Amino acid sequence: MKTGPERTDVVIVGAGFTGLSAALELEAAGIDFLLLEARDRVGGRVESRQNGLGERIDSGGQFLCQDMPELMALVEARGKTLVAAYVDGDFVAQPAMSARAAERNYLASMLIRDRMNAIEPDDPAIAGLTVAAWLDNQNDPDDAKAVFRSMIEGLWCQALEKLPLWHLIDNDRRITNEVSELQYFVRETMHSLADDLARGLGDRLRLSAAVTAIEHGPGRVRLASAAGTIEARTVLIAVPPMMASRLDFAPPLPAALAGALSVWQSGAVIKVLVRYPKAFWRDRGLSGMVMWRDLPGLFACDVSKDDDHAALVVFIGGALALRWRELGDTALRAEVTARLVEGLGPQAAGIIDLSYRDWTDDRWSGGAYSDLIIDATATDAERTLLSGAPPVHFASSELSPSFPGYVEGAIVAGRIAARKILADLQSAIATSASGS
Repeated sequence: MKTGPERTDVVIVGAGFTGLSAALELEAAGIDFLLLEARDRVGGRVESRQNGLGERIDSGGQFLCQDMPELMALVEARGKTLVAAYVDGDFVAQPAMSARAAERNYLASMLIRDRMNAIEPDDPAIAGLTVAAWLDNQNDPDDAKAVFRSMIEGLWCQALEKLPLWHLIDNDRRITNEVSELQYFVRETMHSLADDLARGLGDRLRLSAAVTAIEHGPGRVRLASAAGTIEARTVLIAVPPMMASRLDFAPPLPAALAGALSVWQSGAVIKVLVRYPKAFWRDRGLSGMVMWRDLPGLFACDVSKDDDHAALVVFIGGALALRWRELGDTALRAEVTARLVEGLGPQAAGIIDLSYRDWTDDRWSGGAYSDLIIDATATDAERTLLSGAPPVHFASSELSPSFPGYVEGAIVAGRIAARKILADLQSAIATSASGS
């Protein structure tokens, strides 16, 4: 017997922290919804895998800090264990310099960042400027500029030549932590928190359910997906903007909205976890943090869970990730090992496991950690996406008013979007009931 499409009030596309947070908000309000996820897991850019030792590790988003209130509250509510990242000891800079010089250059780079953030994003004097062009015009020492470049390219995983200055300023102003964002990680993995959030959704969550087409009209949407055809009153596209731009909409989205989706590009990162028999760097008075000025985007820090799980995480970001991904597995491992030996000495060669996750061209996220606007003229792109084209709505960490590009931002963005949809649905119901 032939059956018609499945029906619900709201469809959410994407079960990262944005989609999960929106789903839980709708569930609390008693709204009927379905959450569709293309992958066979939830979490989006947060994931976990087993390393070569059989240990479950975060291969995606991992860190948080006390200044991220929504994420910290979820960690506590779900009974997760926080591990304080080890930061005692000296920071290592490469090429080698004294600890005092490294600290001096780091502080100088932060002054550059503070000076940048004192500029208004809509200042006509910076219209069309990239971060790289602005940095070239600053009268700071070359070493301080190199540290600033490596810090920003490591954080946003994008070459400064592509990044509009106003966009970086706007993002930086929304990242309001006063302590390091590397303050904590979750012993059970950040991904375990995503799994916990998904556990209560039952069959309203559909995994391996990639959406192939979205038809939309006044007060209705129709989605074709691997889970079948679904009709709803509204849809929330809870994926990064670049991935949203690849969805097939019929009729096509309004030109301004399609244009706002087209100006984003995912960052590029390879995340490496290196396990050691012991945290040998601590014995030498080192924190395990290493930054390479000559290789912007390369950074290492201590992620040892305890004395029996000594580990460093190495982030390869931006243009460097795109180059090193072409090396192949053996050469990439050798390059990472060589750089660690260069920074931390010969004991860094005593690796018991090296596992990595190449995010540079992920099928369902496009990259990591965040999409960035790469068109300096697209100053209205975020506002346009947040307005959407009802019944089609958009939400992602990139669009969050706080901590864009972070898990905290994803949670906030999902909740805001869900509340907007709730208000729209309640308004439509009230209008229908009044007969107007």
